[in-house]
Amino acid sequence: MRRRESLRVNAELNLINIIDVIFAILVVFMITAPLATRGVKVDLPRTQAGGIEEKKAIEITLTREREILIDAAATTSRDFEQDFRAVFTGDPETAILINADRTVPYGMVVEVIAAVQRQGGKRLGFLTDRPALATEPVSTSSALPGGR
Repeated sequence: MRRRESLRVNAELNLINIIDVIFAILVVFMITAPLATRGVKVDLPRTQAGGIEEKKAIEITLTREREILIDAAATTSRDFEQDFRAVFTGDPETAILINADRTVPYGMVVEVIAAVQRQGGKRLGFLTDRPALATEPVSTSSALPGGR
């Protein structure tokens, strides 16, 4: 009878090993979580007013006809980077405001942004219109194909 008592199973749960594993997993997540976030860091200004005035700003306009203007001076896509370099002083506080027509191809806008960044432009902004308030209710039946 003594033999059965000595073969008893130890039913205790060793928490030390479980805690070690949990801490190891926690450390892995703490290291990988910041690396996994993808996004653009944007430091947005906080204001209750309608708009913000920039003291130093360069406005780049892309028209519907695919013309490029730097502060109202016309340039070509080939000469844009050189002309921008002549206007941009290299000051990181200078805001570069991009005013592109909605029909301008996305690739052209990206090329302008890349050229600005190659010249050291850091503060990029995009000018937009505020949407007009809807005065007429929109019918859901007319929005469907075939008017159904």
